[in-house]
Amino acid sequence: MPASVLPLIEAAAHWPERGALVGLDLGTKTIGVAVSDPDRRLATGVETLQRKTFTADAARLLAIAGERNAAGFVLGLPINMDGSEGPRAQSTRAFARNLARLTDLAIGLWDERLSTVAVERELIGMDMSRAKRAKVIDEHAAIFILQGALDRLAVLRRTSKAN
Repeated sequence: MPASVLPLIEAAAHWPERGALVGLDLGTKTIGVAVSDPDRRLATGVETLQRKTFTADAARLLAIAGERNAAGFVLGLPINMDGSEGPRAQSTRAFARNLARLTDLAIGLWDERLSTVAVERELIGMDMSRAKRAKVIDEHAAIFILQGALDRLAVLRRTSKAN
């Protein structure tokens, strides 16, 4: 059965309480990949995948998910600053739908506005050269996206336990 592609909070209802999540920053040339610990507290970079074909990309992502015993995916959704969705968001949704056909792991979409900008500033602050930044920015953006999603889920868990 194909997986669900849902906003993060709705996707979380399809994930078990524990288990790693795989975070993705989808670009036209690369896919940044990060993974959380099983308790979903910390996002760590895995790799920057050079995009080839959808089939090859999906196979690698599903292999990573399998290696990490992942419970689901978090895919950064590039929403415009005005809240609208442009061509990049549509492309991301199409990728998510296609990936969902190959797995039963729910895919949560998470607003990634300004993630690359924030990561770029952080890397510049670390005095990293432009060439080095280009090699790691997508992986770091995936970490940023996944950590933001993990933090949001943690707040929701604390809030629901308090009520």
